Amino acid sequence: MGALKWTRKTLRALQRALQRRGFKVGLATIRRLLHKLRYALRVNRKRLTRGQHPERDRQMRYLVRLRRRFLKAGQPVISVDTKKRELIGNFKNAGRTWRREAIAVLEYDYPSQAGGVAIPYGVYDLGAIEGLVVIGASHQTPGFACAAIGLWWLKAGRFKYAAQNELLIEADCGNPNRQ
Repeated sequence: MGALKWTRKTLRALQRALQRRGFKVGLATIRRLLHKLRYALRVNRKRLTRGQHPERDRQMRYLVRLRRRFLKAGQPVISVDTKKRELIGNFKNAGRTWRREAIAVLEYDYPSQAGGVAIPYGVYDLGAIEGLVVIGASHQTPGFACAAIGLWWLKAGRFKYAAQNELLIEADCGNPNRQ
């Protein structure tokens, strides 16, 4: 068994593995020995990168030109993105609000206590500078995306862009690439 496999085990898992090999050892001893060998509980750090694709800048410049061309011609440009899934229920939310009393919420955020999962999908119209958020429960992202874009078209797009015959959809386009 390689050393790396051992470093990814919990103290109890190490104790069981050592006991299977005939060693009689307690958790405190294992912890002390690990510290002596300069091991510590650590979290992963996001430091590695695979680098940037050599054509990335050219691709981004092309997309910016395409977006400008569409907007100048009055054609619709929408940016779409799925947001973080949220549990439905009386759960704690980050942030604070001004109230006379705090709202009582469930102590734990267990998915089993949720009434379901809400998946927000945003459609942002860059020309009109307005957006629509569709809340669904579908895990079928392509179908959900199409349904959300279709709903945007029925609620807003067809009225604003009735004379246009093209639509530019930007998926997962964050602020760093906007110009």
